[in-house]
Formats: sequence, structure tokens, C-alpha cells
Amino acid sequence: MSNASDRDPRSANAAAPVGSVDTALRHTARLLSTDPTLAAEQAAEVLRVAPNHPLAFAYLGEARRALADSAGAIAALRRAVALQPNLVDAWRTLGDLLFESGDTAGADAAYARQIQAATQDPRLLAPAAALCANDVPRAEALLRAHLKRHPTDVAAIRMLAEVAARLRRYRDAATLLERCLELNPSFDEARQQYALVLHRQNDEAAALRQIDALLAKDPHNPGYRNLQAAILVRLGDVTQSIEIYDELLARHPALPKIWMSYGHALKTGGRETDSAAAYRRSVALRPSLGEAYWSLANLKTVRFAPTEIAAMRAQLARADLADEDRFHLHFALGKALEDTGDYAESFTQYAAGNRVRRAALRYSAEELSDHVRRSKRLFTAEFFAARRGFGCAAPDPIFVVGLPRAGSTLIEQILSSHSAIEGTMELPDIPALARPFYGKRDGDPGYPEALAALDADACRALGERYLEQTRIQRRRGAPYFVDKLPNNFVHLGLIHLALPNAKIIDARRHPLGCCFSCFKQHFARGQGFTYDLTDLGRYYHDYVELMAHFDAVLPGRVHRVHYERLIEDTEGEVRRLLAYLGLPFEAGTLRFYETERAVRTASAQQVRQPIYRAGLEQWRHYEPWLDPLKRALGPVLAAYPATPSF
Repeated sequence: MSNASDRDPRSANAAAPVGSVDTALRHTARLLSTDPTLAAEQAAEVLRVAPNHPLAFAYLGEARRALADSAGAIAALRRAVALQPNLVDAWRTLGDLLFESGDTAGADAAYARQIQAATQDPRLLAPAAALCANDVPRAEALLRAHLKRHPTDVAAIRMLAEVAARLRRYRDAATLLERCLELNPSFDEARQQYALVLHRQNDEAAALRQIDALLAKDPHNPGYRNLQAAILVRLGDVTQSIEIYDELLARHPALPKIWMSYGHALKTGGRETDSAAAYRRSVALRPSLGEAYWSLANLKTVRFAPTEIAAMRAQLARADLADEDRFHLHFALGKALEDTGDYAESFTQYAAGNRVRRAALRYSAEELSDHVRRSKRLFTAEFFAARRGFGCAAPDPIFVVGLPRAGSTLIEQILSSHSAIEGTMELPDIPALARPFYGKRDGDPGYPEALAALDADACRALGERYLEQTRIQRRRGAPYFVDKLPNNFVHLGLIHLALPNAKIIDARRHPLGCCFSCFKQHFARGQGFTYDLTDLGRYYHDYVELMAHFDAVLPGRVHRVHYERLIEDTEGEVRRLLAYLGLPFEAGTLRFYETERAVRTASAQQVRQPIYRAGLEQWRHYEPWLDPLKRALGPVLAAYPATPSF
């Protein structure tokens, strides 16, 4: 093998002839960062001489990844780790590629093998093996025992963070990863995991700081760039997010999950046609990707072609289809058949998707019922009278609460069309404020009872913290802003204590129309009550009961907007709404569909059109199958006004 001085002086990067395999591989490693095409050629030359050399396959995989040949990279890396299972970098890159391609289960397995390969301490082999086998309880027990003896072992701390993340204990995972990075600031894999955990906790500003640190070292890493773009969408910076996806897909055009994420960003930015094209590109690259089909259906304006319906049926017929793809396809097919008027088969598909989704959730309807009972006991008129003057006096927030699919996005879009009001999104900040009060130990008062101990200063601090945390969402500088997280109705007591001058709007819709619209909607996260008709009925019933209680103890505090009224008498309802807010009427609020802003909810495309009545009675097509919902709603159904002119 010639050394560097023997190579053709016309090309410092020229591929070296294979004489010494080790020398050739060192040359290949150098080429990876400067000329991946030559690196691939050099690795292939090594493999002609040594056809089972694991490092040559690993370098070939890295080079093919840099050349945007994802399939070739995955094949080479799989061969590398099959030949030598302790190749840490190969496992990590393989995990990144599988994640980008949409194979999340394969990516998890590869990352677990990376941890196992990186673990030189034989005492961590057993927990690493448990993680690889997804035996999470055993992995957790072994890791906790090890860390009692070796509390600064960063490999073990990161593994325990992976356990916490798999259990969706994201706050615990974040704490562990913070400790990891405190001990080893250059641990990039831990930093990437930390950014993802922060993103899942909706702490976007903090997540973005971690991604920026990673990108400073590796500016074109597709995993980092994808997460950066997703965070920017959540922060409302859709234009920059789309630019990142444009650049990312130019480098890596064969990544179906990235195309789908690109479609989400385009949808949020109001580019419906481009969004649909991106989703269809995702499906073309991976025909089993159910979430891409559902994303198309969730545009609400797309009609599937017969060939697409047939393709969805063919995927559902597969025995090896992952549950996540299966339930998404059922929801998408339900929407496709609804559009054709085949309501019986449409309901069958919706019900099937809900069954698969519900089976994976640990949701208890009794938890909300219990919360309502306890809230009614605590939050009396006397309770609030004794705390008059508590909280932060700022009037900035306008909370829109209720159930999903009740018209909250339409209300937000109307309000955002007023010069004094800025629309944001479904902000996670009120639930985050409530979380510490739930209690972790026996004897803790729990939530909401723990709020009784707050004095005036503590309530004011909560309100100020909310305003500070949400400041990043306020880009226009308008005096008021909308927080439209529907589930915030469970936190009205906290909102009133922390922000007594904030406005609260209850978006309400006919119980059957609202609940069935939820039933046929797959939500990306949360809303576990929507996947069963009985659960839905109980949730709506409990919501009405709690709102009635606050109407009684805080008269006039909440302004109610009935969706049916808003559709039938838009101007009248908008005038009443603005009067409640203490703002003058502006004609632009009636042309809300002309307002350009990012909208991330399921109604994104609908609120970019003028008011229409088509969806009001859609649930009646499905009434023969709604008896479980009617029984669970009970007297709430009978009490709802029969016509929109109430």
C-alpha cells in the first residue's frame, strides 16, 4: 500500500490502491469528511481484497449516507454490525438512518445495541441486554442498583434516561440527561436525547439551545436538522422550518418520515397543495406509512382516489403491519369512505382504528370524574372570595377551553384577525404550572387541593411565570394573545388564582357532533378519552358539570360560544365575544379566513375558508352506531338545545 506521498499529486483525495488494509481504511476515514464519493470507492476497494471486513462496511455505510443513498447505507451498516457487533458508531448511524426512514422500532433496537456496544463495564452488560430486549422493568432495576454504587457512571445514567423516556417519564429523563451532560459536556448522543426529551415536554426554547450546540459541531446532521425544524414549527417559525426541510431533502431525498414532517410544516404554513404533495411523496417512498395517509386525510380537503383506497386496503391486509401504521390507515380509510358516502364501512374503519389506539393507552375515565368532584368541593364561592386580589393582574391571556373539535380553532382564528389580539397555538404552559402540585408522596394533598396553600405572592408568581414562559410565542407585540389548549378547562381554578384578569372562553358544540368528530380524529398525542365512545360521553359529561360549577361560583367569569350559533349568526356572536373581551368590533374579524398565520390543529385548512354549515350535521350519518355515546352522555344530551337558535 502506497503512503500519502506516493499518491497522484493532482488529487490529494485520490483513492489509494489497497496494499495494506489498515492503511487503506485510515485513508478512507479521512476521506469521509472531505470526499464521500472517493471514500465509498476506497471502502469498496478494500472489500474486494477483504470481503468480510466490518470496518470497511461501516465506512461504506457512512459514505453512502453522506451521498444520500439511505438504502445502501443501511445495508452496509447492517453487514458491518453483523460482522462485528461492538461497532459503536455504526450502530448509532444505523439507528439514525432507521429513525429517518420511519422504522422507529428498528432505530430503538439499534440505539440500544449502540449503548450495549459502548458499555465496556461488564456490570452494565445485563441492563444493556434488557434494554435491547425491551425488558424495561429489569433494565431499570439493574441500572438503579448500579448507580447506587457508581453514581457518576455517564453510560449508566444515559441508559436510565432511555428507560425513563420509554416509560414517558420525560421530566425524570431530562433530569438524568442534565446530570449526564454536567459530567460529560461532549456526550453528543446524550445531548441529542436531551433535546428530544425537552421537545416532548414542549420546552422548545431549551430544546433549540441543545440542537444549536449540536449543529455547531455537525451542521448537516439530518437527525439534528429534522428535530430543529420540528421545534421551529412548534415555536411558530414555519418559514425557517420549511427552509430547513428544503435543504435537508435536497441532501437526503429518500427519507419518507422527513417528507411527512415537511408536509406538516407546509400545512401549518397554509400551503395545502404542497403539503399534500409532500405526504404523497412520503407514501411513495414507504407505502406502509399509515401516518402519511392519515396526514393526507387530516387535511380535510383531500379526496382519495380509488387507487389510493385500494392501496390502503392492501396495506391493512398485511399480517406484519405495525400497530401504529395500522390504526393510522384505519382512520384514513374511514375518512376516505366517509367522503364516498359509505357510512357503514366508514364507521367500521373508524372503530377499528380507535380499538387499536385505545388498546395501547392507559386511560381511566374515572380520573376526570374524580377531579371534577374534588374541584367542586374545593373551589367554592367562599374560597375565591377569600382570595380576591390574588394573582398577576395582567389581562394579556385569552384562554379558549372546551373539547377538541368544538370550534376552538375557528374562535382563535377570528380573534387573531383583530388588531389587538395575537393567535399562538395550544400552549402547554398551564398544565406545566399545575404539574408540581399533583404530589408524588403519600400524604401530599394532591391537585387541585394543594392550591389552597398558595398565598397572594405565590399566585402572583405563577401568573408571572406563565407570562414569561409564553413570551416566546408572542411575535406581533399585540396587547392580548390566545391560548387555545382545550383541556385547560380542568385548570380553571388555577387560571383564576394566577391570572384573575385573563379572559376565558368556553367553546361548546352539540355533544353528539363534538364527540363523534373527536372519535373520527386521530390526535398525535394526548386526548386519550377520544378512542372509545363511552369514554367520550363520560368526558363530555364531566366537562359540562365542571363548567356549570364555575358558572355558579364565578358568575360571568366564563363566556360561552356555541359552535352552532357561531355558524348561523357569525357577526352577532363575534360582536358579543368582543364585547366580553372589552374590545371594539373590527370588520376584519369576519374575514378571518384571509388572516395569514400558522395553524397547527386539525382544523387548519377549514379556518382558511369562509364559514360553512356542511359539518354541523355530519354525525347524523353515523347515528345508528352511537348508542354507547348517548348512554354515557345521559342527561347532558337531553339538556343541549335542540336547534342553533336557542
